[in-house]
Amino acid sequence: MPNIKIFSGSSHQDLSQKVADRLGLELGKVVTKKFSNQETCVEIGESVRGEDVYIVQSGCGEINDNLMELLIMINACKIASASRVTAVIPCFPYARQDKKDKSRAPISAKLVANMLSVSGADHIITMDLHASQIQGFFDIPVDNLYAEPAVLKWIKENIPEWKNCTIVSPDAGGAKRVTSIADRLNVDFALIHKERKKANEVDRMVLVGDVKDRVAILVDDMADTCGTVCHAVDKLISAGAVKVYAILTHGIFSGPAISRINNACFEAVVVTNTIPQEEKMKHCPKIQVIDISMILAEAIRRTHNGESVSYLFSHVPL
Repeated sequence: MPNIKIFSGSSHQDLSQKVADRLGLELGKVVTKKFSNQETCVEIGESVRGEDVYIVQSGCGEINDNLMELLIMINACKIASASRVTAVIPCFPYARQDKKDKSRAPISAKLVANMLSVSGADHIITMDLHASQIQGFFDIPVDNLYAEPAVLKWIKENIPEWKNCTIVSPDAGGAKRVTSIADRLNVDFALIHKERKKANEVDRMVLVGDVKDRVAILVDDMADTCGTVCHAVDKLISAGAVKVYAILTHGIFSGPAISRINNACFEAVVVTNTIPQEEKMKHCPKIQVIDISMILAEAIRRTHNGESVSYLFSHVPL
């Protein structure tokens, strides 16, 4: 693949390496370091003039540092005459702050979109945005890829009784995602209505749908402190579910998340590697990982060659 360069930010080197290997490319030379006053310094170690540049940086770990590093890398490539710069952001930072849900709340997702555009990004590739409307915060093209095909494949390969399962959304916001998966597996779905008193804490939950004597599969786009999914698993077990699996695209797992998962009655908690999971897997044997590097790699290949990306919405590249 001529005229293409892939650079990795420091947030998720492993994923970037897998993407590059899949495309048969070397990762571009880049040195990211911090000055003693904690300012980020980026040095691109090879020419990008006239190249199609892809920068892989996920919104995880030290989120603000990684976001700033991405903006600086985009800008460095842009002013070094790259013909096009694409930011590949597997987990989009600040995606939950996408509306004014109370007075004087910021819409930080829109601010991040503006920052990416101003830094010089020409195109964004991301995965399972918390709300699809975030695409509309940008005036540049955004490809919002889905983990859904990879999730369907995992369910069919790893849950023997998948034909007798119920797909459950832990909140009303994820109902659309869940109905889509339930339709494609031809099974029932249920949803849990939750009320929050304040952020990261769930007040009460009501289950709508039937899970009695069935395998329940909780599906959501992200789990942070895991309060919601752990409440949901208790609700499902008390409603008569035989086993409960959780499948989450972005496993953020901050704060008490790992101990909550260890104490909850999950058969398995399945996440994708949009966020590095190695450390968390050491502390929690229930966590399993679906590799989605080939979806990102295929999206990069198709974008670079000017092909349609919509094939990836319903198929996993082989």
